[in-house]
Amino acid sequence: MLTAWNKLMKKTALFKKHIDLGAKMVPFAGYEMPVQYSGVNSEHINVRENVGVFDVSHMGEFLVKGVNALKLIQKISSNDASVLFPGRAQYAYFPNNNGGIVDDMITYMIDENHYMLVVNASNIEKDWEWINRQNNCNAQLENISDKTSLIAVQGPKATELLQEFTDLNLSEIKFYHFMNGNFSVFKDVIFSATGYTGSGGFELYVPNEIAEDIWDLIFNSNSKFGVLPAGLASRDTLRLEMGYCLYGNDINDNTSPISAGLGWVTKFSKSFISDDLIKKDRE
Repeated sequence: MLTAWNKLMKKTALFKKHIDLGAKMVPFAGYEMPVQYSGVNSEHINVRENVGVFDVSHMGEFLVKGVNALKLIQKISSNDASVLFPGRAQYAYFPNNNGGIVDDMITYMIDENHYMLVVNASNIEKDWEWINRQNNCNAQLENISDKTSLIAVQGPKATELLQEFTDLNLSEIKFYHFMNGNFSVFKDVIFSATGYTGSGGFELYVPNEIAEDIWDLIFNSNSKFGVLPAGLASRDTLRLEMGYCLYGNDINDNTSPISAGLGWVTKFSKSFISDDLIKKDRE
């Protein structure tokens, strides 16, 4: 029987897979998401020891293109995106006008004048409005959140597992770097050496149409990898164990990024929104 929130919630392209696996579903950031499968503890430990697979397709993805793409990103990002090159990603946050935090995010440099910003699911609309409001340099913006699935394959055996499906040399992809390549017969999959667990592995950005196929290939892989699905609850305990920030819990619009421990991604070598307030806070 459908409840009121069932009817209102969005569903990722992998929703049916979660139901088939007996996941406990909960409302999260406007989506009906799996909070756990076998249990938080077992999923947590499996990510640390083997491979855990998360559906994080609720995250937001924005493309920023054009000759002024970098100019806009430098304005809205706390970090210095000028050091990026194609295949390099960077953690940062959007400062607001009061020296607080709109959201934290990852900037990917896809190519010259072509970037992708990945933001938190609960802030997609807020972030999209904020970036458009700051875009006085006419950079080209596109919200591809509803077209994109994101599968996080995390754990010490994740690289070995994924290597069976691609010609890319995954061991060459350093932390916070990425490559675009094949996954089995599917092309143009982004293999990003990022994640929210601290256990290594990759995040796979794929079009919605092939998300189920990619998911099935991963779970039909050799049993030696110990692959298990993992939900939002273990994702939270894993990130907490690593000391990673969670927006809405550790940081928000009123949080000083310096007091939140984000000074390492705050670069005063260039100008950005509220840099004077944040610099004063640091001093």
